[in-house]
Amino acid sequence: MTKLIPTLIPLLIAAALAPALAQGQDLKVALIAGKTGALETYAKETETGFMMGLEYLTGGKMEINGRKLKVIVKDDQSKPDLGRTLLAEAYGDDKVDIAVGTSSSGSAIAMLPVALEYKKVLIIEPAVADAITGDKWNRYIFRTARSSMQDALAAAMVSPAGSYAFLAQDYAFGRDAVKAAKEALIAAGGKAKVVHEEYAPVATTDFTSSAQRIFDALKDKPLPRVLSIVWAGPHPMNKVADMKPERYSITLAPNGNILPVMKTWKSFAGTQGTIYYYYAFPKNKMNDWLVAEHTRRFKTPPDVFTAGGFAAASAVHTALSKAGSGDSEKLIKTMEGMEFETPKGKMSFRKEDHQAIQPMYHFRIKKEQKNEWDLLELVREIPAGEMPLPIRNKR
Repeated sequence: MTKLIPTLIPLLIAAALAPALAQGQDLKVALIAGKTGALETYAKETETGFMMGLEYLTGGKMEINGRKLKVIVKDDQSKPDLGRTLLAEAYGDDKVDIAVGTSSSGSAIAMLPVALEYKKVLIIEPAVADAITGDKWNRYIFRTARSSMQDALAAAMVSPAGSYAFLAQDYAFGRDAVKAAKEALIAAGGKAKVVHEEYAPVATTDFTSSAQRIFDALKDKPLPRVLSIVWAGPHPMNKVADMKPERYSITLAPNGNILPVMKTWKSFAGTQGTIYYYYAFPKNKMNDWLVAEHTRRFKTPPDVFTAGGFAAASAVHTALSKAGSGDSEKLIKTMEGMEFETPKGKMSFRKEDHQAIQPMYHFRIKKEQKNEWDLLELVREIPAGEMPLPIRNKR
């Protein structure tokens, strides 16, 4: 009979127990969001949607394949340096299996190299800058949020011709969105001409000079004359409208926004635009639950970023369930081309750049509103297949 060397016995026991120990370990997820600062509302919605998504998908157990699911929430204050530090802390100290974040595109871009350094998956939600799945991308990056180009392609289908001007914030989100919008208008047939781009500081409250420059640039140009406003946070549409752009036959074209902002647009009945999500548009079991449960708990329907957080939770849950572990290589293999259900319906991660392919919505502001949140009517759902989203990461 073979005798075991005493010093080998503990090693053999540890090896035998390793699968069982791994099976029993918690699965850890980091959620990084700008919970203080200009994007506080977006972050709060994202966190609410993320936690409600995990609750729904796990049947309230917060378990995946019998393993407890632990969510570690961190506030990057929408600051790139802090976002980078917190993600490194999540991967290195907290030993999370996967991370999700963040609210600001600038902070999200700063976080991308950290995912590469630690060789850990990072799901981007809700930052939209095209660079995230473009020239700044790496193989550990997936995005459930829509991109600036997806926003732009949808918007271009609503007003593909005429003379355009843009008012946007002077930082990564605003400039990226305008760049995408110009390309999208070309993709929509090239009948529109962009005559002016106006960038204002993020904290701007007086839009008099900006609006006047836009009016002067548009007023003699061919009809229709469209002013597209791309803005995060407190929206300037009412202030611009007070300056009476209709004097110059200029139409305002807002992108969709959060419910408290759109609630102030009641005087713009009939105005059309596009949006990532509005609670009354998708018709599916998951959205029905989200709308009913969110309304019951918070006395308001879910918002744009609530749905985004829920979508990120679904991607996390689907990936960890199918991969069977938090191993990064198994997750990447699982997630490339992976389909997952969201409140908007089915999404899938495109294999080439890991961007979530998804529909968008063409809306009209209602003339008759039954209550304070009955704001939009659906013109049509824009299928993902109608938006020719370019691949830009040069993989």
